[in-house]
Amino acid sequence: MFIVQSYTLAIVFCFITMLCWGSWGNTQKLASKTWRYEFFYWDYVIGVLLFSIISAFTLGSFGAEGRSFMDDLAQADIMNIGSAFLGGIIFNASNILLSAAIAIGGLSVAFPVGVGLALVLGVLINYFGAAKGEPMFIFIGVLLITIAIILNSVAYKKAQVGKRNVSSKGIGIAIAAGIIMAFFYRFVAASIDLSNFANPAAGKLTPYTAVFIFALGVFASNFLFNTIAMKRPVEGEPVSISGYFKGKPITHLVGILGGVIWCVGQSFSMIASEKAGAAISYGLGQGATLVSALWGILIWKEFKGAPKISSYLNLGMFILFIIGLGFLIYAGA
Repeated sequence: MFIVQSYTLAIVFCFITMLCWGSWGNTQKLASKTWRYEFFYWDYVIGVLLFSIISAFTLGSFGAEGRSFMDDLAQADIMNIGSAFLGGIIFNASNILLSAAIAIGGLSVAFPVGVGLALVLGVLINYFGAAKGEPMFIFIGVLLITIAIILNSVAYKKAQVGKRNVSSKGIGIAIAAGIIMAFFYRFVAASIDLSNFANPAAGKLTPYTAVFIFALGVFASNFLFNTIAMKRPVEGEPVSISGYFKGKPITHLVGILGGVIWCVGQSFSMIASEKAGAAISYGLGQGATLVSALWGILIWKEFKGAPKISSYLNLGMFILFIIGLGFLIYAGA
């Protein structure tokens, strides 16, 4: 299987993760013109599972190092399989809430608040679960990112004067999504031998197998979570599953593309975690908040007509986020 051999390449992979995790929401924005997010999310989950299978039988099976996907799956311990599967369930619970927050508040608030909070909590959870990197710089980076999240929330509030109910609901759902999302990565990482991908301990999973099992957890749990979301939507009327089958092929493909983009990021993050450490790999990937906020502000014009104070606050958010991410990179180096 393919294994990252240097910290520098691991950081490159983490930045690819950041771009993927910060960009998949654009597919939801595109689909939302004619498609409810609940329908979009079925296709998104299919895309996640599809890429995990492709990755497992290509990068996860070629090469002389490590166990191939099928060999790794055959020897996997049930506890490690369960851990990765549970990580998928936890992620799906959080991500469907994040999709709801995007539908209500847009990319430029759902990601900085929801995913930003997941970054802060997740870095701490993953560091204490598998300590790697200089703790002082990790915690300084987390503190700066926390302040950046607060600035974005205030900017959004200022831009939503007269729309307080919508604003509060969007931020509230994003916060719930972020708290839950903070825990998923630790369960997936716990199923992997983070110290040695080339010769992993017996019963442990390779990153490719872990991502596949994780994707199965996402797919299976979606029959519960998305059914609830359709029957009790955060916005609009309840919808029936029959509506999903009335979608145009191009609309379905947009949703599947969103899932593929996200899973590329997840795969690259796990592949990088041996050299970078789980906390730093996760934290840099969740710098996706910066990418998504740029999409929301510059492309989707989600702050159009907002007062100037919102622009200044968002500028402060970007600056602090970049500095915070810099501290996370330095912590691992």
